[in-house]
This record gives sequence, C-alpha cells and structure tokens, in this order.
Amino acid sequence: MDLLQDLQWRGLIYQQTDEESLRNVISSEKISLYCGADPTADSLHIGHLVPFLTLRRFQQHGHRPIVLVGGATGLIGDPSGKSEERNLQTLEAVQKNVEGIQKQLSAIFDFDGDNGAVMVNNYDWAGKMDIVTFLRDIGKHIGVNYMLAKDTIASRLETGISFTEFTYTILQAMDFNHLYENLNCKLQIGGSDQWGNITSGLELIRKMQPEGSKAFGLTIPLVTKADGTKFGKTEGGAVWLDAEKTSPYEFYQFWINTADADVVKYLKYFTFLSHEEIEGLEKSVQEEPHLRKAQKALAEEMTRLIHGEDSLQQAIKITEALFSGDVRNLSAAEIKQGFKDVPTYESAGEENLVDLLVAAKISPSKRQAREDIANGAVSVNGERITDTAYVLQNSDRIEGQFTIVRRGKKKYSLIKY
Repeated sequence: MDLLQDLQWRGLIYQQTDEESLRNVISSEKISLYCGADPTADSLHIGHLVPFLTLRRFQQHGHRPIVLVGGATGLIGDPSGKSEERNLQTLEAVQKNVEGIQKQLSAIFDFDGDNGAVMVNNYDWAGKMDIVTFLRDIGKHIGVNYMLAKDTIASRLETGISFTEFTYTILQAMDFNHLYENLNCKLQIGGSDQWGNITSGLELIRKMQPEGSKAFGLTIPLVTKADGTKFGKTEGGAVWLDAEKTSPYEFYQFWINTADADVVKYLKYFTFLSHEEIEGLEKSVQEEPHLRKAQKALAEEMTRLIHGEDSLQQAIKITEALFSGDVRNLSAAEIKQGFKDVPTYESAGEENLVDLLVAAKISPSKRQAREDIANGAVSVNGERITDTAYVLQNSDRIEGQFTIVRRGKKKYSLIKY
C-alpha cells in the first residue's frame, strides 16, 4: 500500500488535484510540501492537528515537510468559514502567537536528517514587500472574476467583505509560489476550508513559474462526531495543545472519553498506529467495548505525542487515583490538574470535619454531616473517616497545600490552604 492509499484508508483525503501525477511524483522522488496555520491565538487546538499530522506522514515516507506559521497572513485574517470581518491583531500580538505555535509544532516533526522539517514564517517575505510590488508582480496574475468565484469570497458578498480580507487568498497563493521557487515545494496540504486558497496558489505558480512547472494540492476532511456535535469542544471550551490552557490530564481525558462510534475514525486520523493495530482495536470495540482498549490507545498516543511520556504517565496516574479514590500519592501539581474543576473551599487552618463539610457546602447541615461521617460516606485524602469529632491536621495537607474530601463515591471537593 502506497502513501496515498494509506491516506485514503484513513479517510484523510477530501480533495486533491491530479491524483495520478501526484502519485507518480511522490513515488519517484522525494518532494517538499507544506501546511500552514495562522497565529490567531498563542496556541493551536486539536482541530488544527490533522493536516499537520498528515504532513508528518509524508515525512515518514521520506519527504520534507515545510511548517509555515503565518505571521503575515495572521495580520490580515482568512475569510474562510467566517460570516463577518475578523478583528485585526497587533503585530506584537501576532509575533507572540507565532512563537507559541512554532514551539508546539516543533514537537510534532523531526528537524534532523536529509528530510528534516523546515519551519518558516511568511512575514519574512510578505512583510518586506511594498504595495506597488505586490500589485504589479503578484496581483496582476490573479483575476477578480477568478477570486469572486471562490466560495469563501462569494459567500461574503452579501454581508460584506473588506479589500483586506478579499486579498487574503492572494497572500496565501504568494506563500505557495515563494516556497515552490525557493524550497522546491510541490504540494500544499490543508483543511477542506482551504481548497480555494490552495488552488489560488496553484494558479499563481502556473502564471509565474516556467511553462510545465507542476504543483499539487490536497485537502483533509473536516473532523466530525457521529452524534453531530462539534469535535474538539468540551464544557470548558476548546481542547488546546498548550498545557497551561488544557492540562495533560484534561487532554488525556478528552481522548479517553471518545464515543465508540468515533474512536476508530480518530485512531486513523490522529495516530500513527499501523493498519493491523487499528483493525485489532476496531475488533475490540465490537466484541469487548467495556474494556475501552481503543480509547486508551488513542488517549495514550495523543498525550504522548503532544505532551511527552512523563505527562502521559502523570495523566494516567491521576486518572487511576480518581477512579479508585486513593489520592494520597498524588503530588500537589497532579492535584491541580485532576481537581481543576471540582468545588473548592479555602480553609484558614485546622477545622472540625463536621464544620468543614458544612462550610464547604459538601453536606447541607451539621446533622447530615455527622450522619455522612458515621455512615462511612466521607473520606479525607482517600481514607475513610467515621469519627464525627475528627479535626483536620497539618498532616492531612498534601504538600501543605491541599486536602481532598470525598462524599459518597464520586463527589470530590478540594480544600485549599
């Protein structure tokens, strides 16, 4: 099975230009290809990952990936998928975002060897170009009628589109042409919403490069969920690659909670597991879904890829502690991750457990608190307490910072000092 057949098996090809020629090119030579992201925030979220992971699949087959972060295009704003104008960011904000995203993408690719990845920022060439050069040397080759036929532009004509966003597709076309000319880049990969921008690049290469020059485009389908809800969203918002925005534990939990109906598709999209491994996990979903082997494999592969082995093991440790209720061996840092969203109460010092349960709104009254304790329904740091006169001591504080109180099987509360 060749690379394009593998991508098709994984469901990763939505549109492509001249499939037969592309297959011939990538089977007969090692090419450079690129995928880009605009720095609209200082972190990518998991919705950005699939095109870049597809780029990495090409690297595994010996091709050279060019990873582009759009310091210039990020200043303009892509109209794709938008019904109104974006708010423009300052140059300083965009450059800060560029640095954050470049760091995240650096963890995904191998930058060593003959086909080591190349990281580029389109501000390095677009930011230096004056307006007259842009209009004469670039704009002259892209017709207005051609641009008006683009879905991303046509869909905005009624509601309005500024000249700034109208020219975005030319800027991205300029990127493809620049990389073709300077890094022999022959293929651009992007999400399905980038088809219009990719084909603009191919048009510019056709107009500006010598006759017979050949480049290609390939898009990845939008990631969807079987139940129709939006992929990559939780109650807390987007699932970010930045560990400060989405902790490794939360990241791990997102993947391990994947529905049976989606997990095999996500294993194909996001992981580098072999066909045999994925087919084995698919069989497990069908025959022993209660074991959730596929979800565990997905969560482990993704957390290891983005956050590393140490963070993966930490996420597993937190998960197991919460499941068993034995939280005594968690560190303060692990508690911050695992108990980020549980009810929190700040204590001034030593308190009687009954009073604490009421003050922290764990039990509705002292009578109920005493009853809960006497019935063995309350635990402190995983240890059941049945003494209604129990007073929390310094020894109950994990690293002097936290005490974890649980009422019943699943109702956790975090006591901070």
